[in-house]
Amino acid sequence: AMLRIAIQSKGRLFEDCMSLLSEAGVKLSPSKRSLLVQASGFPLEVLYLRDDDIPQCVADGVADIGIVGLNEVEERGAVVDIARQLGFSTCRLSLAIPAATVYEGKSWFEGKTIATSYPSILSGWLAKEGVKANIHVISGSVEISPSVGLSDAICDIVSSGSTLVTNHLKEVEVVLRSEAVLIAHPLISEEKKQELEELIFRMEAVQKAKDKKYVMMNVPDEALARILEMLPSEKSPTVIPLATPGWHSVHTVISEERFWSLASTLKACGADGILALDIEKVIL
Repeated sequence: AMLRIAIQSKGRLFEDCMSLLSEAGVKLSPSKRSLLVQASGFPLEVLYLRDDDIPQCVADGVADIGIVGLNEVEERGAVVDIARQLGFSTCRLSLAIPAATVYEGKSWFEGKTIATSYPSILSGWLAKEGVKANIHVISGSVEISPSVGLSDAICDIVSSGSTLVTNHLKEVEVVLRSEAVLIAHPLISEEKKQELEELIFRMEAVQKAKDKKYVMMNVPDEALARILEMLPSEKSPTVIPLATPGWHSVHTVISEERFWSLASTLKACGADGILALDIEKVIL
């Protein structure tokens, strides 16, 4: 039996999903953008849907698994298992009010009208905070509703915040932090569960490699002990003698951020010919 995955048919999440699947060895023909496409390199077929249809589609078992924003899973209230948080397409669902308004806390929303496309998440948050407000449900362009007098505030997805600034709004409360998640039908068959575990194994290998660099450098023997102490590594660094006496080559895997914080110090300690290479997969 082939595993069926539901993914968004367009937009930023679509691009991120396609690149993750491709790096995990799941090949999809971009030309065949029909509703259902069979992959090569992995027993998987892809169902392209609107993002807000994905949680229910997986809950109903029409697809075995799906990749969608956590915000959509929470809003639809679909009964699915979250198999893995994917760490991309991060955003937040936030409350925003007109920029010139003085905000002194959550009680400001008492009796106000809030426009949103996420009434279920918002009503849950208001109930938890003990605030009574009116929810005005809008499907698109939520951010213009305060300026046209439809609402006092909005509850909308924020990634960079530039849309809020353009519409003279300011973010005052975060209702939900979201990211792409891999969801699964709760009663997936044993055979498909094994395929899902293999897919997650591959995705993890790709993601572990994301911010890692394979670093190589030549080190004079007198600086070797000091440089090895400085290097963090998943395992002990590899040390290989060079043809030139008095020198060794040191190989290690470190995060890109850590590499930049160490680079000039390594150089100052005597490391030479430092190379940092991208890593495709990390399997530990």
